[in-house]
Amino acid sequence: MRTAIIGGGRLGTTLGRALSGSKYAVRAVSDLNLRLASRSRRLIGTGRAMADNVQAAREADIIFLCLPDDILEKEAASLARSAVDWKGKTIFHCSGLLGSVILRPLRQRGASIASFHPGQSFPRKGMPPSAFRGIFVSLEGDPEACRLGRKIALRLGARPVAIRAADKPLTHAACSMASNHSVVLFHLAAGLLKKTGLTGRQAEQFLWPLVEGTYHHVKKFGAEQALTGPVARGDAKTVARHLRALRPYPACRKVYRILSREALPISGRAGLPAEKIRTLNRLLRG
Repeated sequence: MRTAIIGGGRLGTTLGRALSGSKYAVRAVSDLNLRLASRSRRLIGTGRAMADNVQAAREADIIFLCLPDDILEKEAASLARSAVDWKGKTIFHCSGLLGSVILRPLRQRGASIASFHPGQSFPRKGMPPSAFRGIFVSLEGDPEACRLGRKIALRLGARPVAIRAADKPLTHAACSMASNHSVVLFHLAAGLLKKTGLTGRQAEQFLWPLVEGTYHHVKKFGAEQALTGPVARGDAKTVARHLRALRPYPACRKVYRILSREALPISGRAGLPAEKIRTLNRLLRG
């Protein structure tokens, strides 16, 4: 089936590259910035680069809109106003936040629509196809489009899952916390180590084996069993010393307090005595 990618960014390029060589191979890559489209096409290895989204859609049976959330609605409306015959075409957008309803003008012209959101981060263009292997792809929209989206996700080596439109903002927030916020937390921790005299690179290298081991344990045992440290042990003296050490760094101290308090119920379910939980809670409340 002829496929087009509209949006020459990191996701669209990686998606196109992963589909290369399959029956969903990309025929057109479009971006209003032709240089971006041309670079994406080189990385994908198939199709034509263009700066005409309408022409890209005209040449394809499957169209992926890999665009920022704030322009999706406008672009969908613009495409729907074009002279393209949308009957028989399937349109996906890849937003984790927005529902397929944003594509309703295209459905009214005869297209089948759905959202197709990979639960993965794409920090650079043209990542290897393995970026999709084993990840979840959430699908929501018209049944016909979701069936096709499921086939495409499986072709990528991903795990398709149906999601309700109303649940997309919560799902997206969860993904943002797990991915983006963990990077922020790592950056804060590395910043504290730099105060001890380490360089930024040394601080990151110091922490990485610990973080990598932690996420390995989360994957193997689950989050609750993977939790270790002074809160999980009920070690109030260590927590108190941490709080004193963090006084000159109020932002880090606030984060430490909030996350440590969130660790208390997890520790309780793992067997930490109620008395120790109360002691830690008082300490962390300040």
